[in-house]
This record gives sequence, C-alpha cells and structure tokens, in this order.
Amino acid sequence: MFGIIRPCRHRLSDDMRTEWMAHLCGLCLALKGDHGQVARMATNYDGLVISVLVEAQSSPAEGANAWRRTAGPCPLRGMRGASVARGEGARLAASVSLVLASAKMRDHAADGDGLLARRPVAAAARRVAAKWDRAGARTGSELGFDTAVLVDAVERQTGIEALAGPGTPLLEITEPTETATAAAFGHTAVLAGRPGNRAPLEEAGRLFGRLAHLLDAVEDLDEDARTGAWNPVAATGTDLAEVRRLCDDAVHGVRLALREVEFGSKAQGRLAHILLAHELGRAVDRAFAGGSCEHREHHQPQAAFGPPPVMPPSSPPEPPRRGRQRGLVAGCAVWAGMFCTCQVCCKDPYTDPWNGQPREGWCAKCCDNCDCGNCDGCGDCCDCCNCCGNCCDGCDGCDCGCDC
Repeated sequence: MFGIIRPCRHRLSDDMRTEWMAHLCGLCLALKGDHGQVARMATNYDGLVISVLVEAQSSPAEGANAWRRTAGPCPLRGMRGASVARGEGARLAASVSLVLASAKMRDHAADGDGLLARRPVAAAARRVAAKWDRAGARTGSELGFDTAVLVDAVERQTGIEALAGPGTPLLEITEPTETATAAAFGHTAVLAGRPGNRAPLEEAGRLFGRLAHLLDAVEDLDEDARTGAWNPVAATGTDLAEVRRLCDDAVHGVRLALREVEFGSKAQGRLAHILLAHELGRAVDRAFAGGSCEHREHHQPQAAFGPPPVMPPSSPPEPPRRGRQRGLVAGCAVWAGMFCTCQVCCKDPYTDPWNGQPREGWCAKCCDNCDCGNCDGCGDCCDCCNCCGNCCDGCDGCDCGCDC
C-alpha cells in the first residue's frame, strides 16, 4: 500500500473513517472486478481521492445508494461485509491506479530494486506491467478518459531525469507527474457532470502531483543515497529548505483551488476537504520530520500519573528485534498466510516475511484515542481551527481566518 495521504484513525470521526474505508475498499474491488485478483496489488491511498472527488461532486438528488453497494466478507475487514464505493468514480480510480502502478513496477524493474534484481522476477514484473497498461487503458476508454496522457508522462519522465543535473529546477522534473494527476483530477468533473469544476480540479491535481513527487523524493533520500539510486533532490542539489517551501506552496495552492470547486453538498465535500486541505499538510510535516505519524508517541506505555518512566542508565536500549529471514518462495507462502489472517492489515507492527523487519500495518496507523488537544468533542481534529480553539465541520463557516 503506497501513497502520501495516510490519515491517522484518531483524526477521523467514525463517519469519516467509514467513508474513507468505503472508497479504499471500492477501489480494491473495482480493480478486482475489472482486472482480476492480482490487480488488487495496485490499490493505493492516493488513488481513492479520485473516487472521493467524483462522489463529492455528484448531485444530492442521486442519493447515497447510487454510489454504494454492499460487499461480502473480506479478510482485510476481519471477514465482515461493508458498504463500499461503486460506479464510475471507483472505476476511474482503478484505471489511474493500474496505469501508474504499472509504471512504478517497470521503474523498479529497471532499477533492479529488491526481488526485481533477479532477471526472471523482473521479466515477470514487466509482463504484468504491460498487461496492466492495456487493462487500465481499456477501462479509461470506457469512461471517456484517455490514459495515454499518463503513459506519455511516464515516458517523458525518464528523458527529463536523464538530462537533469545540479541546478536543474525541481519543477521541471515534477512536470510530467503534475500533468498526469491534473488530467485525472479534472476528469472527475466530467464524470460528475460539473464541467465548471474541471479547471480548479486540474489545478489541484497538478499541485497534488507535485507534492507526491517531491515527498516521495524526500522520504527516499537517505535510502537512495545508500543504494546509489537516482533521486531528484540529490541530483539537482536542491536544498531541503527550498523543497519544503515548494511543498508548502503546493498545499496552499490546493486549498485555494478547492475553494472554487462546487460540491454536491457540504456533507458530500467534507471527506475531500479533509484529505486534500488537511491531510496533505500533515503529509508534508510527516515527510520532513522523518516519521510516520506526529502522534506516534501516544503508543508508548506511560504511568497513569506523573512523568513517563525513565530507563535506568545501566540498562542499554534493546536493539530492534529482527525476525527470521526467508527466501522468495518461503516468504511468499508466509505472506499469503499473514494476508489471509489480516496481520498485514491490522497488526501493528507485523514482521516482514522476507527480511524479518517490523512493518506498520496498513490500517493500524495510529492509536484509537486522541489526546492531541485539537478536538472539541466532535471527533475531527481540524488544524485550521486551532487558533480559535473550536472544531468546525469541515472548516465551512469557521471565522478563524485561516487560509483553508
């Protein structure tokens, strides 16, 4: 599971978390329904924003049932059924996710990352990527969306990176990603029947793509330096302070663009606002802080009263526990068992079946109890309202003067 929008559960009310999971599951099932079980590997957190935007712009007269269906039990939901997103929004999200995942897979195969360093595995990955390209294009065509703009962006990206060097502006390198996400965001207005939203959504998508590219580069900076992989920040010699400025400007631009978007109703646009106006800013903070969640410290056990216990100086810190390392076949077998028993989704942390390292569960991102001090009982932490100390409903009607 990949993506920059990873909302912690303590920041979402029960209703918003249910909505978010409905779109995540809807994307996963749309991939399965149109392209088969293997395609579900392309499910990602950012792709569901496409589905969210289509539904948010729909007419209230259509009703919630027009965009929902009841799905059967799934291991990742603890063998429970659920109401999930359906329709053109989920299918467009699946098409975009599939094409971009295929590009990501080819990129990893070309770089020889991890298991893809082995030629037979890399060859198999390229075949899967080619199949996903065709499948995504077929679904996109049925929805009136030409995925050629995505493929073209991926192909141009390679050439741009080959010519980049010290002093090259970062925005030249992020342009193909910006173009691809702008096209995807803009087409949600076409599907929803709101052509007036196309321009502001394309602007929001362009800046979203810029953020996705830059934050991915920042998060991979140390690892790329260790492995010698190409990284846009390192290749251009751009200072991290400048990268942060570009990211903050992009977040601000997305918020301004959302002001121009006409949603079906205030309630329908609420999740889109939370994900794009608030979670994007948190994604920037998370990437530059080098952590997964600013509230991770709440996981640590503390005494009921007084300061947290301090480890005696004579007790050296225990090194991270490393599990058993396995080969390709044994790792796949263990991974399948963990996947079917929900450990990959819900256990936090679970042990990577191949290298034995602890990994964060897909859904177990944060604690259930919020004590961040930003809530006023409504269940949604709203950063833009901290200045007035109130928790507003998606920021509409907030008088704190914030820019979102």
